[in-house]
Amino acid sequence: MRAGPAGKEALIQLKRKISLVLEAAADKKAEDPVALALKGIASFTDAFVIVGGTQRRQTQAICDAIVEKMGQRGEHPGHVEGYNLGDWILIDYADLVVHVFTLETREFYNLEGLWGDAPKMAPGSSQSRRNKGTSAARKS
Repeated sequence: MRAGPAGKEALIQLKRKISLVLEAAADKKAEDPVALALKGIASFTDAFVIVGGTQRRQTQAICDAIVEKMGQRGEHPGHVEGYNLGDWILIDYADLVVHVFTLETREFYNLEGLWGDAPKMAPGSSQSRRNKGTSAARKS
């Protein structure tokens, strides 16, 4: 992304997308969410979001929730792959690629390790926390 106002705006929009994806995934109890910044590392996207589910039906529900929530904001994927099998679902938003894995498949492919040079992104939202209600309790 370029420096300057246009680059900053693009980064803000990307972080908003990531926050929405993480929120939708959390609503379906997705496990171990990770967002990786790939700008300058990969030529095909600016970021990955990787989440896990315990079974195929859950990964499909996570995918459905993400596509629905993003669609409500006018964002529609270029394509979705792997939905029927459900072990590894890829949702392509061009600048953001979402990977929804079953836990075993995620461990096998280890995208976090493969893209180990990519810095983790903090979308600036507590929505990505696994237990959303705990942050308020900790402040008390």
